[in-house]
Amino acid sequence: MADRRPPSPRRGFTSDNASGVHPEVLARVAEANVGHAPSYGADSWTACAQDLLSAEFGAGSQTFLVFNGTGANVSALAAALRPYQAVICSADAHLHTDECGAPARLIGSTVIPVPAERGLLTPERLEAAMPPVGRGEHQVVPAVLSLTNASELGTVYRPAQVAELAAWARERGLLVHMDGARLANAAVSVGSSLAEVSTAAGVDILSFGGTKNGLLFGEAVVFAGSAGGVAAAQHYLHTRKQVTQLASKMRFLSAQFVALLTDGLWRRNAMAANSAASYLASSLSTVPGVEVLHPVQANAVFARMPPTMTARLADEFSFHTWDAAAGTVRFVCSFDTETTDIDHFITTARTLMTA
Repeated sequence: MADRRPPSPRRGFTSDNASGVHPEVLARVAEANVGHAPSYGADSWTACAQDLLSAEFGAGSQTFLVFNGTGANVSALAAALRPYQAVICSADAHLHTDECGAPARLIGSTVIPVPAERGLLTPERLEAAMPPVGRGEHQVVPAVLSLTNASELGTVYRPAQVAELAAWARERGLLVHMDGARLANAAVSVGSSLAEVSTAAGVDILSFGGTKNGLLFGEAVVFAGSAGGVAAAQHYLHTRKQVTQLASKMRFLSAQFVALLTDGLWRRNAMAANSAASYLASSLSTVPGVEVLHPVQANAVFARMPPTMTARLADEFSFHTWDAAAGTVRFVCSFDTETTDIDHFITTARTLMTA
């Protein structure tokens, strides 16, 4: 009989979503797959995961597990926004560019994009983009500031920057949400804890990513112990269910977070991905005709390459064309990216440029 198994996919740099699952995570899932357990989060694995998450993100924080990043962002914002209210975010934010209008469809809320500097917002840029006041019920009301850490361009907010933006938001009566799909990479980049670059710096609501940091699937929505965080969490159990993010076999989501938050696995994975990206960037900068565009602070590298080179490399390697007109491509490294993967790519790129 013919072998019907799919061929082994090639390794590449398209996304950290393309990587495998860390063996320690799979081992925990296997442990959880013994016997029966109460459903919908009433199991011991979920209790353990919640305790670990609360310890990471501070006293009074409340955590809830969901399936994916868009679900985490939308359900978190649904807990904080009414349909006539708006969320302000970077024009590069996943919330604005890559969630298919989910906030508008599922919450009814408006997204106000703000031009950022290399993916990062500043109080000055936010102030310039705030809608004029005085039109009463005729305009949407900004209610949440959403930050992405690490940003979509691979740059990172330091704790002081988060605190400054949170203070700006507080002065205007806004809650602060953070899309932390790559929060682990951001924390490793600045040498901080997970809380120091999020909840401890003034973030009320956090989408904490696991999928991009070695999990099979799963994210956590964290409500800080702040007044805004506590208020938003009040009805989240029902919100999570309504937006289809409540897992019946929750123990398999939870077991993964137990693995991630035990023995520093989240940090080890993020460190490996960040280090690989730094090595890739430094190697790329030695290839004639290639320009690294943004500071490499997390696990993503943006570069400009000649179109013919991009096309030929794409025949053998996977990466993402970010802006075809500008010749910009994106490379993302994962916890399992190996030096040999990078060396093979660089050798091929050099050969193409000298041919």
